[in-house]
Amino acid sequence: MDYMKDKVIIITGAGSPKGFGKLTAGMAAERGAKVVCADVNEEGLKDVVAEIKAKGGDAIYSVTDVSDRDQMFAMSKLAKDTYGRVDVLVNNAGIMPLAYFADHQKAWKAWDKGIDINIKGTIYGIEAVYDIMMEQKQGHIVNISSVFGNFPVMGSGVYQATKVAIRYITESLRQETRGVIKTTVVRPSGVGATNLQSTVLNPEGSAGIFAQNWGAFNERIGIRMRGEAPPEALDPENIQYWSLDPVSLSKSIIHVIDQPWGINISDITVRSTGELLVL
Repeated sequence: MDYMKDKVIIITGAGSPKGFGKLTAGMAAERGAKVVCADVNEEGLKDVVAEIKAKGGDAIYSVTDVSDRDQMFAMSKLAKDTYGRVDVLVNNAGIMPLAYFADHQKAWKAWDKGIDINIKGTIYGIEAVYDIMMEQKQGHIVNISSVFGNFPVMGSGVYQATKVAIRYITESLRQETRGVIKTTVVRPSGVGATNLQSTVLNPEGSAGIFAQNWGAFNERIGIRMRGEAPPEALDPENIQYWSLDPVSLSKSIIHVIDQPWGINISDITVRSTGELLVL
């Protein structure tokens, strides 16, 4: 069975050219879903929707700041007014303000923004589609967390707190809406080829999540920058694959959506088999 066809799917953070929100939107549309792409980047949204339509897909866009509750409700209203329902919301928009507490003087504004986007944006997304899905008597909310939310480590405390919050919010929602709204937490490991890295304040903030492998990880970065990485490190078909790529993550997001309404994949961690993260 094909469980993607004709589903109305909202994806936030879908306007970044290198993001997996854009990739997920394209994959969903190729499978016959009706996609509502949301982001603050209107030019990026126009490009995503144009690409989908050029391939025969069905998509619209909503310029949306996920940290603005009114804009999130406007996004869901657009989806409902256009397609008559909302089947799936993917709360994908997020930033990664890694920094030590010693960095607080330069980090506090980014931390506030991280809380606004990662936590409040997730809550506002849930609010925006909640009544629609309850009235439909079915729906699915997919929230993107991170392996950073698996266990506390140094260098990423505030970011980790936002990702833990997403996990708890999602599980609470599942318990409250059991049998009506499905929920999924997707926890990817590091996805290097996206714009998320540009929101990191202090690259050393990754040290905690690599622990004893921090030195080896930095060596790998040097090897890749010099173009000397062995073929197996760059091949997702190989067991030694070094770093998760956006396409593989998007396929995993599609997988949790592509299920019968009676099946809920509630929690999934996606990582490359050869990575050096310890969480």
